[in-house]
Amino acid sequence: MRIPLERAEFEMEARKSKFLAFALPCTSLSQVKALVAQLKSEHPGANHVVHAAVVGEHGDEFSYSDDREPKNTAGRPALEVLKGSGITNVAILIVRYFGGTLLGTGGLVKAYGESAKGVLEILRTEELIEKCSFSITTSYNLYEPIKKILIASDATIGDEQFATEVTLTGTLATARKLAVEMGITELSNGRAQVVFTE
Repeated sequence: MRIPLERAEFEMEARKSKFLAFALPCTSLSQVKALVAQLKSEHPGANHVVHAAVVGEHGDEFSYSDDREPKNTAGRPALEVLKGSGITNVAILIVRYFGGTLLGTGGLVKAYGESAKGVLEILRTEELIEKCSFSITTSYNLYEPIKKILIASDATIGDEQFATEVTLTGTLATARKLAVEMGITELSNGRAQVVFTE
């Protein structure tokens, strides 16, 4: 499974109706309502704000809404595209501005499905891997070499604090924890403090 790195937007038109698709990181189904409410407030003139969401480590929790479109013509097609993408912890919201021409059920299914597909094609994702947090306290002379070890291990450094010593905090793939810990212990002769939390 993959997870989104950031928000993505895609726009298309179908018989003068405008469809704006947004893919947003979302880690629980309880977040979806707030995302929909936020988008409705950003697009007060929109006729519909449809959603489809897939969350969970195995992408096995999901929800969708047709938002007053005919049953299974909007949220369901978007959800089917999403379920087939291998991406989890994501919500797709599709804003529709009605263009005056009815699309019919087939046209709606096609438009919402294509909107979902379009936004997923441009969404940047990464592999869903188990991560742990770290905190490393070290002397100034070991700051750069330790940072090199972290960067080489694809760690994400969230914060750096410079006081009497340097403290680095961030996240790291759990599978790389032991190698990083051994590398830093060896480099600092056991003087750098390394703390991991799940």
